[in-house]
Amino acid sequence: MSTNEGKAPKCELDLTNARRAVWLVKVPKYIAKKWEKAQNNAEVGKLRITKTRGQKTKLTMALSDATLNIDPHEKIPKDHELQVSTVTNQMLGVFSHDIPGSADEVSSENEKLLLDGRIVQKMDCRPVVDNCYMKLKSESIKKASVPERRVVRLDRIVQNFKPVSDHKHNIEHKERKKAEGKKCRDDKNAVLDQLFSAFEKHQYYNIKDLVKITRQPVGYLKEVMKEVCDYNMKHPHKNMWELKKEYRHYNAGEQN
Repeated sequence: MSTNEGKAPKCELDLTNARRAVWLVKVPKYIAKKWEKAQNNAEVGKLRITKTRGQKTKLTMALSDATLNIDPHEKIPKDHELQVSTVTNQMLGVFSHDIPGSADEVSSENEKLLLDGRIVQKMDCRPVVDNCYMKLKSESIKKASVPERRVVRLDRIVQNFKPVSDHKHNIEHKERKKAEGKKCRDDKNAVLDQLFSAFEKHQYYNIKDLVKITRQPVGYLKEVMKEVCDYNMKHPHKNMWELKKEYRHYNAGEQN
């Protein structure tokens, strides 16, 4: 049971069965899969306890025919042995969660946590080695040895095959731009270099053209441009940007 630190649990703990002794049994995965598919209240197997004077108690389990026939194509061993180990230096328990009423009537006030018993013995369920078990083991080894990927020879040309090659950093940049939903800001000095290079070709630019050239967000680009550019408010170059006087180095015939 886990609760938030510093907060009391919302449901009560029923300790009526706290002294009841419980066995913890570990079963193979193929048995667990069968039991998960079994019908409610159906018999899944029988446990036999054999006591012989002067020898250890022997525990065996036989799966029911109903369990074995859940998937007839998957054959599993019927008989199993339980190897017992005593629980020492540990306090283990079995809990269940009881919520009375239907799903529409569930209320946290009616929830109850029950301690169904204390684990006193742990057991490992192991199959009796027979032909059925050896066949199951052989098939599992074959499945594990099959590679997930393999080369397949094609006997015809695949018409819709179009190889795509792109650099890793380009893919990451595209994904980052898509996740952010806006253009990424480059380094200020890199943006200034792009601006100076553009103004070497033309003296005047509108903001849309500069956005296409630099590929920067409009707000960020204007912040950088205010340091090195002037905005024209009068004709004939109204609404156009040009470099400040201290940054210009045009010849008389190059201005346009």
